Amino acid sequence: MTDRALKAACGIVEAAAPSGVRVHTVFDEATFTATHIASDPATGKAAIIDSVLDFDPASGRTSTDCADQVIAYVEAAGLTVEMHLETHVHADHLSAAPYLQEHLGGTLAIGRDILTVQSVFGKIFNEGPAFARDGSQFDHLLEDGERFRLGSLDAIALHVPGHTPADMAYVIGDTAFIGDTLFMPDYGTARVDFPGGDARTLYRSIYRLLALPDQTRVFLCHDYKAPGRDRFVWETTIGQERRDNVHIHPGITEDAFAAMREARDATLGMPRLILPSIQINMRGGHLPEPEDNGTRYLKLPLNSL
Repeated sequence: MTDRALKAACGIVEAAAPSGVRVHTVFDEATFTATHIASDPATGKAAIIDSVLDFDPASGRTSTDCADQVIAYVEAAGLTVEMHLETHVHADHLSAAPYLQEHLGGTLAIGRDILTVQSVFGKIFNEGPAFARDGSQFDHLLEDGERFRLGSLDAIALHVPGHTPADMAYVIGDTAFIGDTLFMPDYGTARVDFPGGDARTLYRSIYRLLALPDQTRVFLCHDYKAPGRDRFVWETTIGQERRDNVHIHPGITEDAFAAMREARDATLGMPRLILPSIQINMRGGHLPEPEDNGTRYLKLPLNSL
């Protein structure tokens, strides 16, 4: 991977594919988010995982620069998009899944526990009855342990809550896309102080992932550059995470992890885009319906989070 691609606001990076899974990444430096395009070289079937719709909170304007990078790559590579997979309802960026579906096709899927998130945040944002809390904004709700295929590749969805109640990891071939459960080993683990988060639950979910084979390639949803590191990185392995993760390496008990995580989270501010992100992402990336003047609005609940 080149420094130029890594440092670009929306750069495309291609990972090697020893297992047959090919992974291309578009990294959005504005939100520190890695969108992964996983594809089967044998069939050209692809899944887009955790896409980004650009959003300027000062102006309230959306744009599609990063999503257009995804479209350009998919079309140039001759891929057929079968799925848009969300690992969870993100609090730090807006999903571009509906825009990508419009241009590339494919079904939108998330874990079934989206219903819990919709219930909790439906109350926080005082959504009326027009906001469905049944997950119907998505095409498919994945069960824990549900098996599926990406072209000729076997895949499984794993429920890994803790960061939020609805986090999912997707293991495709020998490659795992784990959302916000873990970061690079030198950066640690996800926060748990959002509604429905829990440090002990996250600890157990992480160890579920760490039971995968050491050589399993791991692709992360975010990177923030750990102290002393001057470039963004979003690929590691289960073995590296198990041995070297600064928060949850061998010898760290559940009690010790929970105490560390809760104390650390108490010092963190809310993500810059949490309020717009959740309102849109709990709708499957769809914007709220226009009001009678033709304008769409987002809510800003005061003193609620």
